[in-house]
Amino acid sequence: MEIIRGKQASFIDGLALADMVSRHAQVHIDIGTGDGRYVQHLARVHPTALVIGLDACRENLHASSQRAPDNALFVIANALALPVELRGLATRITVNFPWGSLIEGLLTPDAALLEGLRGICRPGAALELRLNGGALAECGWSLEAGAERVRMVLHAQGFAMRPVAQWTACDLKTCPTTWAKRLAFGRDPRAAYLCGTLRNR
Repeated sequence: MEIIRGKQASFIDGLALADMVSRHAQVHIDIGTGDGRYVQHLARVHPTALVIGLDACRENLHASSQRAPDNALFVIANALALPVELRGLATRITVNFPWGSLIEGLLTPDAALLEGLRGICRPGAALELRLNGGALAECGWSLEAGAERVRMVLHAQGFAMRPVAQWTACDLKTCPTTWAKRLAFGRDPRAAYLCGTLRNR
């Protein structure tokens, strides 16, 4: 599995990753992590957790991965093909303001993406998503209808999802991601928040 720290890319195998996991109380995986600032923030706020940020674009991660604490790990991978090394590790998964193939995969739904999400979960793992209207509009959905569609897709895939919560600019300002701040001060400062847990089978 390819990882990055600053501009230096390397590989970590399953045994080395398992050793890292064993030294932390929780494993938080952020999918489509963008510039990595959210992972950097979580790793500092939760020093007993291993926080893993995953994104296909390595250039966006150079700065945050260089400054991140030791309990942050940045993985270069596509969300539609999650690394097998992550299977069964996550106690919590976040997907913040997905766009492109990631939001399309949640709406369609894409079997590889959804099987990957389930596959990286531990039993009872928490799942959180934050969606913005612009990304949903590009896929032909309103914020309300698109968020409800994603909620139903995840419910059908084994996640016990709570009702969608509508976010305003005030909510976005408290969310420690770069994109949340841009949305909060943009023309349409609205978003939707979804959360749930993986049901035991």
